[in-house]
This record gives sequence, structure tokens and C-alpha cells, in this order.
Amino acid sequence: MTEPADAPPHPLPGAVGLSHLSAYDWEAADGVRGGSPHLHLVCTEAYVVTGGRGAVQTLSPDGYRDIPLRPGSVAWFTPGTVHRMVQGGGLRVTVLMQNSGLPEAGDAVFTFPAEVLADPERYAAAAALPPGTGARTEAAARRRRDLAVEGYLILREALAAGDDRPYRDFQRAAARLVRAEVPAWRELWRAGALATAERTGAQLDALEAGAPAYLGAATAYETVPTRRGGFGMCGRRDEYAVPGTTLPYHAG
Repeated sequence: MTEPADAPPHPLPGAVGLSHLSAYDWEAADGVRGGSPHLHLVCTEAYVVTGGRGAVQTLSPDGYRDIPLRPGSVAWFTPGTVHRMVQGGGLRVTVLMQNSGLPEAGDAVFTFPAEVLADPERYAAAAALPPGTGARTEAAARRRRDLAVEGYLILREALAAGDDRPYRDFQRAAARLVRAEVPAWRELWRAGALATAERTGAQLDALEAGAPAYLGAATAYETVPTRRGGFGMCGRRDEYAVPGTTLPYHAG
């Protein structure tokens, strides 16, 4: 991964990733307006609602949930939880992503139908978007969302009926799709979240030894969005080139 030359040398607190989302307003086959259902394999993700209203629908071993979102709400979901952002009117969310760059490096799998998940090339083609933020990219993002909703509704219906087999099958299919990426993800984790935790350990050692020389390097940083209005999984996304985050247009 290559970071911008002017990127600050330290990540955000806890080495989290950050973006701002305006949930999609497109109506899906079930009449719900919102984003593309998906899960993460190793990252917990949080929504901090800053405006509007809506919901996040989740599928997990404890069933289907519809969590209301309003300004001040915080909702988060652990690896393996299928989540779908729902637009209720002007929904605006700040997204915090565990392990900094991993969600942008592929730690997300759409709930496409089983036959798409079974074919890695077909999955990759369905998940990819053309570059840019124009009409062609928007149309592809909407097709991708619709395909994810198609598979999601099958999982949700089965789970509501007490049958978790399709959901479990989807988790296993998702794990197979990303398995080859794990060595690269491990390096991102070592350089980001693990390095940050180890830095804290070294600072505690220094404090305990009465030698806090590292405080002499104290400083502050700031940043602004490096791209606005990109097409994310859940909505239009403002992205930040913070340390450790592999943005789609920076990825090698």
C-alpha cells in the first residue's frame, strides 16, 4: 500500500478507518430504500448517526434485527453480521471501521445469490465498479445493490422461519472468497492496529521506567475528505486518506 506523501505518520485513535456516508435513496425490490447488504470477515464496524433518520437491518445467529438510526445513535456489528443501511430521510452517518485499512482492502462480501458466490470470477465482476463518480458508475452501483438485496432477502426469509442454513452457507462462502487475501490483510493489520497497540505498550513501559521522552514528539494533525461522493456499499461516501487506510483509488 502506498500512502499520500503528505499523510501524517500516526493513525487515528485505535487505528480505525473513517468515512462519511449519505445512505442511498434508491428503492429496492422489497420497497426499501438503502444500501447493499454485506458482511465483514474480521472487522467490527460502527455507525455514528449525524443527521436524518433510517435504520440498519442485521442478520446474525440471534436472528433478524431492525435497529432505528437517528442523530446521536451509535450502532455497531461484529464480524459475520450481515448489515443493510436503510434510508429514512436525509440519513447521514460517520462510519468507524476496525483495523483501519482492512475494510477497504476487501474485508467485505456482498450477499449476492449463492450461484454468484460460488464463482469467484463472477463475484468479482458483479462487485466491481467503473472508476469515477458519474452516471455509469452510479448505474453499476445500483445493479450491485439490487443483486445483493436479492440474495439478502433469501437469507432473511429463511432466518425468520428458523432456518439458519442459508445464512451459515453464506458465511462459509464469504470466507472462501477472501481466503487468498489473508496474508496481505495480515500485513495491513501488523502495520496498523497491531503496531498501534504495541506503541501503547512501549509508552507504558517508558512511563513506568520514569523516562517519558516520547512525549517530546507530541503534535497534532488534521485532514479533510480526499474524495467526495464516491459510491460505497451503503451510500455516497466521503473518503479520508488517513494513515493505514487503503482507499480504492490508492490501492495497488
